[in-house]
Amino acid sequence: MMENENMTEQKIIKGKAEQIIGKIFLESGIEIASKIKAKSIFLYADLINDYKLLKELSKMDEVVFVTKNKELFHKSVEIEKNVLDIPVVEFTRIGLIKIAVMKGLSSGIVKNADKIVFITGTHKMGYFDTIVVVDIGKEFEILTSSSVPDIAENLKPEVFEVVLNLSLELASQGREGKAVGTIFVIGDHEKVLQLSRQMIINPFQGYPEEERNIMDPALRETIKEFSALDGAFVIRDDGVVMAAGRHLSAALEKEDFPHGLGSRHVAAAGITSVTDAAAIVISESTGDVRIFKNGNIFMEIEKPVK
Repeated sequence: MMENENMTEQKIIKGKAEQIIGKIFLESGIEIASKIKAKSIFLYADLINDYKLLKELSKMDEVVFVTKNKELFHKSVEIEKNVLDIPVVEFTRIGLIKIAVMKGLSSGIVKNADKIVFITGTHKMGYFDTIVVVDIGKEFEILTSSSVPDIAENLKPEVFEVVLNLSLELASQGREGKAVGTIFVIGDHEKVLQLSRQMIINPFQGYPEEERNIMDPALRETIKEFSALDGAFVIRDDGVVMAAGRHLSAALEKEDFPHGLGSRHVAAAGITSVTDAAAIVISESTGDVRIFKNGNIFMEIEKPVK
């Protein structure tokens, strides 16, 4: 009986200590953001269970909430603006920051030369334990390229974000227990189709556009099934899937392309160097996800080591 009481007391003490640590990191992050005149404070909201506190934080225009439970977040906290949803997969702290920054850029919440303060932690720890200052355009650990393009130019940000979420889920979970590797090319579809050819019969040909729009959650399972096919997916800027199993024919003329990357990455770099499309590549061997624009790797998101 005494042992159980001691264990309960220890849990209470630990819980209070974690709350204090989390509060210190939150207050420190807000203070740092003020001193460096950061454009935004990205807050991993899933580590806060106090809905009243979340409501208070939402009154600060610079706070951007990052969550894996967007629907629950809206329903419980009733906050609509400045909410970035990320896929329900495991990430490292830096991986989570990269995805949030990428989504912030694609949605227009942040832009090149902005400073962001990111306050985060992990579910395993259960409280804030990390503050990272990101200076977009200068931060090479987050953004591989110092040139920050308009990643969602000429396509709907929500389409890019859905494809990114789908790519991260496939990279993390694979398909039926097996690793997959594929390419999603988004935007400038007419030119992309001109510079590519079918490797197999196009499984999307002949279907009405409303049945092959990636914004439809039902289609995403179909996409996952076809992810095992060789070749690339070509997606129109509004989310309509034009083709799968596509061989990208554009040659890459850059001489400084990183060594050690396979044909998928070379193909993605080639097609984005001669079109206005963006491309997302899943590496079958590592599970890493790379985003290409203008022939360059814009961001690398490493698969967490379990």
